[in-house]
Amino acid sequence: MPASPSSSAQAARQRLGRKLREMREAARIKPMPFAREAGWADSSLVTAVELGRRTITEHHVRVWCRICRASDVQTEAFLAERSAVAGMWLANQQLIRGGLKRAQEEEQEKYAQARMMRFYATKGVPGLLQTEGYATHALRSIRMELRVEHDDVAEAVTERMARNAAIRRAGRFLFVLEEDVLWHRTVPLDVHREQLHRLREAMRWPSVSLGVIPRTADRSVNGFGVWPDESFLITDARLVNVELVSGYLSLTQPDEVDFYVRAWDRLFALAVFGDPVARMIESALAGLGRA
Repeated sequence: MPASPSSSAQAARQRLGRKLREMREAARIKPMPFAREAGWADSSLVTAVELGRRTITEHHVRVWCRICRASDVQTEAFLAERSAVAGMWLANQQLIRGGLKRAQEEEQEKYAQARMMRFYATKGVPGLLQTEGYATHALRSIRMELRVEHDDVAEAVTERMARNAAIRRAGRFLFVLEEDVLWHRTVPLDVHREQLHRLREAMRWPSVSLGVIPRTADRSVNGFGVWPDESFLITDARLVNVELVSGYLSLTQPDEVDFYVRAWDRLFALAVFGDPVARMIESALAGLGRA
């Protein structure tokens, strides 16, 4: 895993390195004898791995477990954690290397199998609620921002629309949007208008719960202010995807997932549902008429 701009991904790598160091120290093996046993010239690699300064590979984990005589159960646990750490950070350039269509295809299974998905959005309408027109402009923007040479936007949109069929099946899909999402003028007015109508329609779908945090909401819960966060998605309380400018963060460690679940609970408490949401959508539609 390359050095990541995500502090969470880096912290996870450092945490794994610290556990490897603790296992080595518990086995009473100094860095230099450990390096000789591993067949390395000096202890610099031992230090780099244990401080999380470089990629921790499956080979590294197996070397630590072999030299420290870890049990099969301990070894499997370390390998599982390493796999989770390696998959946490996906830079945008990695994401689009195979094209935008492939990026959509790789999400299909997650959406098809999920029993509950919780979306929080601050910038744009989440993909599952997007119209074809809105998705087209969103993916065109991604292509421009990431400088993707190959133009497969049309194919990617087709994949996204096929994926979005998941929202009509059994399951729960909970959305909390900041009210500004209804107003951001990132697409042409006719596309924006169609998207707002889609949101109003989605409120009637049995599997969907659509909440909006009003601009004027008192953003305090239990006496503390609740600030807007980055957009994120929680899948079945086991996986969190966070959208950052430079890439996507995937979290599977229970403590980090729980952090986002608690953030979701605070944001959900600020949202309104039903008629107040319908009125905010109507207000945004009226604003388009004045534009």
